[in-house]
Amino acid sequence: MEVKVMEFGEINGEQVQAYTIKNNRGMSITCLNYGCIITEIKTPDRGGKLENIVLGFDSIEEYIEHSPYFGAIVGRVAGRIKEGKFELDGTSYTLAKNDGNQHLHGGIKGFSNTFWNAALFEREDASGITFTRISPDGEEGYPGNVKVAVTYSLNDKNEFMIETKAETDQKTLINTTNHTYFNLSGEIKRNVEEHLLTLKSEQFLELDEELLPTGELLDVEGTPFDFRKERQLFEEKTYRHPQNLIAGGGFDTPFCLSENDNQEIHLADPQSGRTLTIETNQPGVVVYTSNMLEGDFSIRGVKASNHLAICLETQGLPDAIHHSNFPSIVLDKNEEYRSLTKYVFSVQS
Repeated sequence: MEVKVMEFGEINGEQVQAYTIKNNRGMSITCLNYGCIITEIKTPDRGGKLENIVLGFDSIEEYIEHSPYFGAIVGRVAGRIKEGKFELDGTSYTLAKNDGNQHLHGGIKGFSNTFWNAALFEREDASGITFTRISPDGEEGYPGNVKVAVTYSLNDKNEFMIETKAETDQKTLINTTNHTYFNLSGEIKRNVEEHLLTLKSEQFLELDEELLPTGELLDVEGTPFDFRKERQLFEEKTYRHPQNLIAGGGFDTPFCLSENDNQEIHLADPQSGRTLTIETNQPGVVVYTSNMLEGDFSIRGVKASNHLAICLETQGLPDAIHHSNFPSIVLDKNEEYRSLTKYVFSVQS
């Protein structure tokens, strides 16, 4: 196992560093001390060819100009918070609005557009990086000074772990996720419409026209949201369902996981043979099929277009602060927030 460090660029005179963790089977993860951004994950196809399977850029300037959270840790709260405001213990808080009238993915800078301290480690069983920062009281409108630690680790079983811990000196909200865009074809050879998804989920959240949860949990049975048995991401009925139309012609859907830490999410690309199995301690996952990625820019030589990738954002349920029937995302003083997600990369013959 090894960890290498390279310069990736600079922002306002501060150095952006790229860290590459490589295991003894050739798999590697490259990430930045800016936004904890994962820029590359290289895994083998069924023929043993190592290729990058995530969307990203080769310069920090491109990330700043074009990135829709490619590979970043988002927070304090992932997803949207209605009207950018909430109440805790009788006190009202107003957040930055960066998505129309809503607060999205932690605000204007949040966790994804800021520098983190990095500490490398090499253990017998794994190597990686721990990123830390203090989110000060009032950042993006949130209360409390919050100490955050994000650890990326890779072992020789091709298992990649993301663990996020946080503690606060004042009651606040915390619900982070990693926003990596996966495309298992390798080097973006084709879009993900024919990727196969399996999801241990009986229910998904109904969204309104502004992509905010209504509070209703809908059964997946008989809908395009039923991935309990492996099937293609996109089928003809997918494009016609009202919830998919609201999301821009694909999925931007919060699912409630019916199991944890038991291979609850599985993604496969039959052509390359690559598979990804995800296990998490979080109650939900947002499946986003990059429905709004089309733009006048390229991603490592490939023109940006919709459905180029899929995000599998393990997290608490979006806008939970406004829905008492959702698991709480409130973090109190003397409590610890801990999110743990494992990504296992393999191949099918």
